[in-house]
Amino acid sequence: MPLNKLAKYIFRFLILQGTLSVVTIYFFDNYLVWNQEFKEEIYRNIVEDKNRLLPFIQDSYISVDGLLLIIIFVFLVILYSTNFYTYVNELSFSMSRNRIGEFFQLYLLWTSYIFVAFFVFRFNNLFRGGLIIFSFIVPIILMFFRNTEFLSSLLGRTLTDEAFISFNLENTSKFRNLRILTFRKNRGNFTLSSPLDEDMIIESIDAENKKENINLIVLNLSETSLGSTLEKYLINLNKKILLISDENMQFDNNFIYRSEILERKYLTYFNNDIQYGSKYILKRMMDIFFSFAILLITFPVVLFISGLIYIKDGRPIVIKQDRVGLHGKQFKMFKFRSMVNNSHSQRIDLRELNKGKGPLFKIQNDPRIIPGINFIRELSLDELPQLLNVIKGEMSLVGPRPLFNEDTKTFDKNYMRRLNVIPGITGLLQINDRNTSDFKVWYKYDMEYIENWSLILDLQIILKTPFAIFSNKIKGI
Repeated sequence: MPLNKLAKYIFRFLILQGTLSVVTIYFFDNYLVWNQEFKEEIYRNIVEDKNRLLPFIQDSYISVDGLLLIIIFVFLVILYSTNFYTYVNELSFSMSRNRIGEFFQLYLLWTSYIFVAFFVFRFNNLFRGGLIIFSFIVPIILMFFRNTEFLSSLLGRTLTDEAFISFNLENTSKFRNLRILTFRKNRGNFTLSSPLDEDMIIESIDAENKKENINLIVLNLSETSLGSTLEKYLINLNKKILLISDENMQFDNNFIYRSEILERKYLTYFNNDIQYGSKYILKRMMDIFFSFAILLITFPVVLFISGLIYIKDGRPIVIKQDRVGLHGKQFKMFKFRSMVNNSHSQRIDLRELNKGKGPLFKIQNDPRIIPGINFIRELSLDELPQLLNVIKGEMSLVGPRPLFNEDTKTFDKNYMRRLNVIPGITGLLQINDRNTSDFKVWYKYDMEYIENWSLILDLQIILKTPFAIFSNKIKGI
């Protein structure tokens, strides 16, 4: 099993173990035993059985809650040994998914297991009405946590908010009922000429990428190969790609993909969305933890800056700017106001003073800055409100800086990859050359981050950022 897939299973296992353990112990103590005396009787039964079978274990290691944890753990081991629970095939027809049938499969497995466990370990005098309710609670939780999509939606990335575009996939095509498509929004279908027009596909994807929130590309092909240019482009696009063909696809590059035959068609799928599934969940959990910690530590600073801005230039203290986020989805980015009101609208009048290259807009001694406020920009304190964007899931602590929508329209097809990772407050650029006015430097560090992204890299950047703010000598990783 690939390491990333194993990590995903382990992570989901630990989440389930923790969730089911908390729910089981709470429900057991409050709704399954009549009073504490009955729980003590169960404890004595466990100790009696332990002394008969495992006398070398000390009584101090025995508890009813501890045994419940073990019971849950063994059940999850059994459950994870079945493909039924651990494998969800996105390349199957959604209409064939029988959720009621899946639920009752889980229900029967759980109830038979837990009733036998309670009988074997002599859990006597349990409240029968509560036991019936409990038999339904666990399968419901298991249905929710069957794959990482539910966890991702809780942390801000909902499957139904994602979208796809397709090529040569008619509206009447049965493949529109594939699970991978049916829960995502359809942003349009393009008709391809034959032979395959690589440039047209690349230009269409790039154009739609700049207008819509796209993370899945579907191509219905008669050819068995993509062409070297298109193949390389799709691999490096950092999105999900689904190819539907009459024959098995042949590739020039070595990469991980899966292929299935459905309705006499070959379905080839590869997912190069680097921040998806368990990776996304782990990144979001790290973001949420650090964001709350930083907000707590900097709360006095936030109050001071808020008061200073209000005294110097009134309201608003925090402004909202339209920025482009993951896969092109626009959001409102929060920021302490360090410039006079409506400063963004003055960019046209001041463009002759602009020292930035490309889409960057930087002016030395910018006349729009509120007098006495410049220090919060120099120390990046104006970005503290963006921690709220991080908690909401619109941004990450680490990633390429989110730019304006008009800036996105100037990106070339390679740099559009920056939209396939969550935008961040800090990144490789900020710990290397945070004051640069050269867009080529942004390009370099953003692409380096995307191609080498990992949770360890994020953590290293977070730890180096405070030093980079106070020193121009700090070098990157």
